[in-house]
Amino acid sequence: MELSVLNIKGEDTGRKVTLSDAVFGLEPNAHAMYLDVKQYLANQRQGTHKSKERNEVAGSTKKIKKQKGTGGARAGSLKSPVFVGGGRVFGPKPRNYSFKLNKKLKSVARLSALSLLARDNKVALVESFTLDAPKTKEFKNILTNLQANGKTLMVLPEGNSNIVLSGRNLPKVKVATVNDLNTYDLLNTDKLVLVEESLNVFENLLSAK
Repeated sequence: MELSVLNIKGEDTGRKVTLSDAVFGLEPNAHAMYLDVKQYLANQRQGTHKSKERNEVAGSTKKIKKQKGTGGARAGSLKSPVFVGGGRVFGPKPRNYSFKLNKKLKSVARLSALSLLARDNKVALVESFTLDAPKTKEFKNILTNLQANGKTLMVLPEGNSNIVLSGRNLPKVKVATVNDLNTYDLLNTDKLVLVEESLNVFENLLSAK
């Protein structure tokens, strides 16, 4: 697959780059992407949810009425789950939701997501650029020139604080380095903007088996 290299004004520079089929030309593996996204979302959960059981609720344990002769069910304590303010039966407890996935499966998932974006023509290649200072308005104009108006993921070869800070306040924009890429972010974007210098690092890293 060939992509035209654009400048920050959105103009064609006249150069074309051929994307590796080993990264952008695979048949997407839907199940691998599902598992990787599931793990990513599970790892975001704090798992600190907790409700009180009957032994943790504050209250008297005095028997509230006699055992027999009332015509109703037996009741031993106001802390019973059947009463308002009582403990909860089988309530949530703190737990760890994370689970393990093999590195090879995660690699297949990322490559599948990239191939899916390339197949849908959602990948743009821009020549390397820098910002003298964090400037959100200038960064937004660059994205507009690149026709990246929806959810946008920009991939840098390495960390650049000025570019990261420029895009941080834009609600539908995420700036990441090659090493920070994950399947969830790739599938949750309308436009993948690759900075030209990141392409070699990008392909070498993700195509490694």
